[in-house]
Amino acid sequence: MPNPSAAMLVIGDEILSGRTRDANMHHLAGKLTEYGIDLKEVRVVSDDAQAIVAAVKALAGSYDHVFTSGGIGPTHDDITADCIACAFDDHIDIRKDAYDLLAAHYAASGREFNDARQRMARIPDRATLIDNPVSIAPGFTLENVHVMAGVPSVFQAMVDSVLPTLTGGAPLISRSVRINRGEGDIAGPLGELAQQHDTLSFGSYPFIENGAYGANIVIRGTDPSQLDQATRALQDLFKEAI
Repeated sequence: MPNPSAAMLVIGDEILSGRTRDANMHHLAGKLTEYGIDLKEVRVVSDDAQAIVAAVKALAGSYDHVFTSGGIGPTHDDITADCIACAFDDHIDIRKDAYDLLAAHYAASGREFNDARQRMARIPDRATLIDNPVSIAPGFTLENVHVMAGVPSVFQAMVDSVLPTLTGGAPLISRSVRINRGEGDIAGPLGELAQQHDTLSFGSYPFIENGAYGANIVIRGTDPSQLDQATRALQDLFKEAI
């Protein structure tokens, strides 16, 4: 059986403006690989309600899991929770379980649990909370969409909370071979080799070093024996250039 599929939706004007560099995609991709869930698509959308709703509907209907990051904080432009509720036609308001978590946290820290902070307790009715051991404010899962914070440390903690609850497949593993010839020289034979091992994925990543062209060929799959066989064949094919 194929591994479960996933997509990521990154939400925020600060990403699209270049003000903030996204680190969450890299982290999620590595974690999903470990769990045998194949990340197939990543989208970035602005803080625009229509764009978020449309993207959530499209991705949720195409993949087994969707992971979102950003837009669940206390400010006016944090609209992700409302958009997720809209996408799934669910009611949203301050929910007691989330409210109680936050109220206890702010009471213990001596900070005011004001209206802005209470916005982080707005959770769709049918959603399940995602634990946040870093800053308490929870994420949530609604149907196959996992809604998480954009702050990398919090996002990572939420990913660690969610992944053990999901059913993964076979972890994706890889082999890499450096070939000191340009892609134009190796493309034909490499394509034929990829066709002969059609259960594996072959990727070519070119480089220039000291004025000479080369490529790192990465073979990915879930069966170690198939990977080893394909790697040996690749090494034999280009042995004079390795």
